[in-house]
Amino acid sequence: MRRALLVSSLALTAALVPATSALAYGQGDFYTRFGVAKVAPQSDNGDFGAPLNMKIDADDDSGFAFTLGYRFHDKLGVELLAAQRFEHQVALNDDNLASIKHLPPTLTLQYYPLGGTDARVQPYLGAGINYTHFSDEKLDGGELDLDDSWGAAAQLGVDLLIDDHWALNAAAWYLDIDSDATATLGGTDYDAKLHIDPIVVMGGLSYRF
Repeated sequence: MRRALLVSSLALTAALVPATSALAYGQGDFYTRFGVAKVAPQSDNGDFGAPLNMKIDADDDSGFAFTLGYRFHDKLGVELLAAQRFEHQVALNDDNLASIKHLPPTLTLQYYPLGGTDARVQPYLGAGINYTHFSDEKLDGGELDLDDSWGAAAQLGVDLLIDDHWALNAAAWYLDIDSDATATLGGTDYDAKLHIDPIVVMGGLSYRF
């Protein structure tokens, strides 16, 4: 009887181990994360000085975003953030007189403190670089041009594992986005330094291949 119980226990353990170990995040994992992201620029994004004397403020925008990532070590990986173009209405002295669109692809090196374990809660943090391409700049009564931007990026996120492939995901990035802006009014150019520096927050799902 005792021997039968021991054999049954070992068989049950053997049956459970593969399902549990498959949850381990680690080296060799390819994954994607996708969901809705909100881009929230800092307040007071710059100003056009004299003679315009116009304060610049860009509003928030939300849209679809996704990432592609690879784990080359149990605790280390790389991830690329991509998204649809975000559009921001831009207030000049509190009047919505301009708008801009941009794409902010961001590459980060990530650290997973619980990587290689079966923990269902998998936090991570990252640091890297952001490139932002501006397009479709508009200005009432004139023209607006923004230079593309390179800057630093920081990231914080967490996966809540559902099964071997799926997880709930929440993530946030800080992006250093600075651009030289030129407004043309009445044939005269006016220059400003635009500091967007948004916090990007995304919620959605993660899928491991």
